Amino acid sequence: MSKQTQNLKGQRFREALEDSGLTGAQLARILDLENDQNITNWKARGVPAYMVGEVALTLVVEREWLEGKDVPMRTKSTERNPLRPAANDSPLYVLEPMAPWDSETPIDNDEVELRLYKEVELSSGPGKVARTEVQEIAGPKLRFSRATMRTCGVDPSNAVFATNSGNSNHPLILSGATVGIDTGMTRIVDGEMYAIDHDGHFRIKFLQRTANGIKMRSFNSQEYADEDYDFDQIMAQRVVILGRIFWWSSIRPLKGPSLI
Repeated sequence: MSKQTQNLKGQRFREALEDSGLTGAQLARILDLENDQNITNWKARGVPAYMVGEVALTLVVEREWLEGKDVPMRTKSTERNPLRPAANDSPLYVLEPMAPWDSETPIDNDEVELRLYKEVELSSGPGKVARTEVQEIAGPKLRFSRATMRTCGVDPSNAVFATNSGNSNHPLILSGATVGIDTGMTRIVDGEMYAIDHDGHFRIKFLQRTANGIKMRSFNSQEYADEDYDFDQIMAQRVVILGRIFWWSSIRPLKGPSLI
């Protein structure tokens, strides 16, 4: 990256931060950063690629603008976001009533319907053990904001959703949580989280490239050890990267399981 590009990205980050009404320390807490040294670095060099989507969403600016591209700082869809403080003394969060909907409710112009992916048990014939496969299921849909996907760099036509099972990523992603998957992003970026079809089983793991293949990591690393697979094992066990996890959400029943 050229020095001129770094300066432009740093300038735009400083502008967005000042316009948001947040301090660097406040933004660091919102983004769950260990300290605000990252913020200081971003003011000089700009936001790194792996964080730019989340920072753009938090500061309510267009991702492409924050990346230094020749686009507006905000659009109509960006301005709709209720998280943006109107002034330095305005509250950080604005509460608005939820809008319930069902399958009969027409989608808005800024919404798209995501397709469902899940494990399906396949018949293997009499006397044979049935196997599973991750497939798209016709019927269930999830409404999702195009503006959010644009911030995450996701093409709506590549977006699908699935349900997480198990506690390998507890408490980051709970069992039963809904996750959004960008099937257009199957290239491994070290440290990013991906949905995987592992011999017919749906898994969510942080991926890291190794000299001989890939390493799978779980957020709940105390209970789930890292898994290493070489290229031969990847082929033999039908390990397929479905896409990058760009979003997740959980419901919280009144008598849900303990989070700690």
